[in-house]
Amino acid sequence: MFEVPLLLVLIVVVALAFDFTNGAHDCANAIATVVSTKVVTPRFAVGAAALLNLGGALLGTEVAKTLGSGIVLPQVVEGSHVLVLAALVGAIAWNGITWYYGIPSSSSHALIGGLIGAAVADVGFGALNGQGIVDKVLIPLIVAPLAGYAAGFVIMWIIYWVCSRIARSRVNGAFRRLQLVSAGFMATSHGLNDAQKTMGIITLALVIFGEIDKVEVPLWVKLACASAMALGTAVGGWKIVKTMGHRIFKLEPVHGFAAETSAALVISGASLVGAPVSTTHTISACIFGVGSTKRLSAVRWNVAGNLITAWVLTLPAAGSVGFVSYWLLHFIWQ
Repeated sequence: MFEVPLLLVLIVVVALAFDFTNGAHDCANAIATVVSTKVVTPRFAVGAAALLNLGGALLGTEVAKTLGSGIVLPQVVEGSHVLVLAALVGAIAWNGITWYYGIPSSSSHALIGGLIGAAVADVGFGALNGQGIVDKVLIPLIVAPLAGYAAGFVIMWIIYWVCSRIARSRVNGAFRRLQLVSAGFMATSHGLNDAQKTMGIITLALVIFGEIDKVEVPLWVKLACASAMALGTAVGGWKIVKTMGHRIFKLEPVHGFAAETSAALVISGASLVGAPVSTTHTISACIFGVGSTKRLSAVRWNVAGNLITAWVLTLPAAGSVGFVSYWLLHFIWQ
């Protein structure tokens, strides 16, 4: 129906639109705690997060390579021109639903689910890199939130132990300033992991169309994805900020510092090994871990139940939409 170059342009545009929605949807990951503790104004927080997301997005490509070749096998799906577009439609649809209801689900797993569903619709399960999915998706899906919970709990406990004889007002005063550092670290790690996912999906499209020979991220792809995510972050996702910053646990600056620092450590570590973890899962789990050091009843566990439900549904829901989208698009472009 259309020439291949036009379809490739459409895929890149839709991918950047997804990156924009990712920045808006996951903006809360970087700024929810620093806004809810009233350390800075929302406008300042969003602006700073956008710039740091931009910087973080340019720091590596390991996660991009995982999305480009670790989920589906490029040599198997080569020539499947609508596959990447169908994957993006699945991811954007699920992002839109969860954004509307203010549910901090994972944009990362929405994209991965959409890609898996579209690949299965195209070739079958033989298109999937089973070992890569287990090592880079399923294991981190479980490990990252657990690591976040443990890191938040331990860091908060250490802070309590170190500051036990210091007046509470002095502690919160100090951590109001330190939280600027932790929020910056969190925003940078968010860009480092999340923007690379769209870099990987565009690079996979370039391989499928024969524009490049292997999964190596071109410079223009890095710059475009980093800019789209930064712009999305600047728009913000205030419904999810409210959920993350107020509904889980009543945060003070010291709690915000512990949650942001622990989440940024886990996300940065995952980025170094190329694991596309959910920044949403991780920061949520860190907040639960921090809150649990006070007392278990201080945490609103009913919110945890709702979040876990969304986490479990994301991969199959986005995968189903990706599967259906593939056949619809295949019919249009056949």
